[in-house]
Amino acid sequence: MFIRGRNLIIGLVLTILLSSGLTVLALGFGEDPLAGSGASASNDADFAKLKDAYQTLREDYFQEVNSDSLLNGAINGMIKSLDDPYSTYMDPTEAASFHENISSSFEGIGAEIKEEDGRIVVDVPIKGAPAEKAGVKPKDIILKVNDTSLEGMKVTEAVKHIRGEKGSKAELLIQRPGTEGTLTIPVIRDTIPLETVTYEMMPDNMGKIVISQFSENTDKEFKTALEDLKTQGMKGLVIDLRQNPGGLLDVAVEIGNTLIPKGKLILQVEHRDGSKKQYSSTGGKPDFPVVVLGDGGSASAAEILIGALKESAKTPVVGDKSFGKGTVQTTHSYKDGSNIKYTTAKWLTPDGNWVHKKGIEPDYKVSMPEYAGLPYLDPAKELKLDLFGTEVKTLQGYLEGLGYNPGRKDGFFDTTTREAVISFQKIEGLEATGVVSGKTTNRMIELLRERVQKNDTQLDMAKQVLRKMLP
Repeated sequence: MFIRGRNLIIGLVLTILLSSGLTVLALGFGEDPLAGSGASASNDADFAKLKDAYQTLREDYFQEVNSDSLLNGAINGMIKSLDDPYSTYMDPTEAASFHENISSSFEGIGAEIKEEDGRIVVDVPIKGAPAEKAGVKPKDIILKVNDTSLEGMKVTEAVKHIRGEKGSKAELLIQRPGTEGTLTIPVIRDTIPLETVTYEMMPDNMGKIVISQFSENTDKEFKTALEDLKTQGMKGLVIDLRQNPGGLLDVAVEIGNTLIPKGKLILQVEHRDGSKKQYSSTGGKPDFPVVVLGDGGSASAAEILIGALKESAKTPVVGDKSFGKGTVQTTHSYKDGSNIKYTTAKWLTPDGNWVHKKGIEPDYKVSMPEYAGLPYLDPAKELKLDLFGTEVKTLQGYLEGLGYNPGRKDGFFDTTTREAVISFQKIEGLEATGVVSGKTTNRMIELLRERVQKNDTQLDMAKQVLRKMLP
């Protein structure tokens, strides 16, 4: 949803897949993924069969095979046989990205970038980060990084060249609109804190805290935001967990400790033998009313907090039914940097409800406008007359949401859709080509995001509910 729309922060994939949600890290290291503890696993008949298959392929396959590929494939096959979308094998690169996603920082220059007409453009330098300090500005076009041209690259590919270890240098060749020639700006990479909590004071002294995911420092960010809002005279609070895919269980519990009455349950974790571990609040109920926002993108740790607030603190829930992910994962790492992430237990709400594949129903069901749920439209793709597909169908949704009549919404780019595109381009001062890509796509994304934020029906209802609860 565009309510959470953001550009890519350099060095970090912002979107955590739901399959990576609610992860409790329990790292371990193993020399041999086929080795067990105690007696050698190779003496076991089952593992002897696996080892025999491995040796047979190594020795008799008609081409030379890579031993690591065979072992990794065996592990991956075992994980896939579980038929669990939340259990997976990650190679070293995937594992590093996964751990970075749940960390509280990343290493890079600190800027938000986007692709526009085949070029990498700085959207916003992060305040106080190396890029800003070095003089990088919004709309700067990054032509090269350390002599590597970024021309024609996608954002994800460009990030690999821009990011790097703390203390290393990224020499940026910049083309700045309105300035002749190019600029060379050296930037020393550093650790960039990842902000997962934003907040503001709304009218009537109602605070709003948005939690985008549950990373290592999210609980600290939340408490800082809460204290600042209190200092400003907050009388009530809206907690926005929409499109929050989850993260660390312990962090969700820490936030729950500040919102759930002392001694009340936050969640229960049930293991396969039926035993349960209960997490009770060690804090106390706040002295101000709270309303929580959730939707179909609220999953895992976000659902833990929603469920705890709903059942143990009697907090009203506004929005749509949550995603429905009621399992707990952990990771086991190997010395080569790879790891397996697998499900270890199910979690239950304070009242013992398992929300898996069911979700949590809101107390006040309110849906966003249809255009708010449209998927991302890639600026690198060119959409034009006579094309047919899901991207064109998404484009037609964009046009309709922005007040332009595409003529149809079935994914066929006909002359009426083209006329709507041309009308949009003319009004926005863009070249009226009737083709959608680059600047046209980015402008549509920007305007639709603004429209969603101005017509946030779920937030409006949350404010109505909270207003009635104010002293």
